[in-house]
Amino acid sequence: MPATEAALLDAEHRLQQAQRDGDVAALDRLLDDRLVAVGPDGTRFRKSDDLDAYRSGSSKIDSLVEEDLEILAVGTTGATFALCAVSGTFGGQPMSARLRYARTWTYDQGVWRIVAAQMSLA
Repeated sequence: MPATEAALLDAEHRLQQAQRDGDVAALDRLLDDRLVAVGPDGTRFRKSDDLDAYRSGSSKIDSLVEEDLEILAVGTTGATFALCAVSGTFGGQPMSARLRYARTWTYDQGVWRIVAAQMSLA
């Protein structure tokens, strides 16, 4: 596996761990300030929305198990496609589902960060 793909795989796994841990500092490092994301219900949100939800406890991951993962790195652009079984609290409501995450990453100054993401029910 080329070094850029290995680094992208590592970034995806660090993101998943930060979500499990509710680690706002790690999420802050992995999410680009320009992030635009779309949730399973079509709601659009930004980096600050995601971080605020983890800080307040309205989003809390109890379990996140990766079932499948594909990665693609082309130059300074990367994409990850993860299928995960997820349970926890989202928007203050309990939820348990299989989610497919499609994330677009940018590689800048030696760091992969997410600039766009979409989640859908699988």
